[in-house]
Amino acid sequence: MAEPATSTTKDAGGRLSLGSGPGRLLVWLYGVFTVAAASRAAFQLIAQYDRAPLSYILSAVSAVVYAFILFSLVRGGEAARRVGLVCCCLELLGVLGVGTWTLLEPSAFPDDTVWTGYGYGYLFIPVFLPVTGLLWLRRGRRAG
Repeated sequence: MAEPATSTTKDAGGRLSLGSGPGRLLVWLYGVFTVAAASRAAFQLIAQYDRAPLSYILSAVSAVVYAFILFSLVRGGEAARRVGLVCCCLELLGVLGVGTWTLLEPSAFPDDTVWTGYGYGYLFIPVFLPVTGLLWLRRGRRAG
């Protein structure tokens, strides 16, 4: 009988599999957000850079952070889990910092970032995603 997919599932290399079970949803969401933020930032940096450079650079930074978390979840293992924890913390700080900054000084952001208003343009998923990621990665530590 097959072992249920939990955070304790090991991959073929014996590493803790972070992208199994409920982690698959996180992998999917981080994949979507990586592609969305990267494509949006690439277009804006190329075609509209002079309009709102800070906004577009922050969107590119968010794409890089999302990509690192996605890689950590897919890679699995203790080292990847630690990298994922650090990146989720950076993501949460970014969402809270940029979200607050955009509310206090909207003129600094003539165009939205992924993290504007705590991710309101993305149904607030950017503020919930790092919290969920942190909880999942911590669970992987306890289970491993």
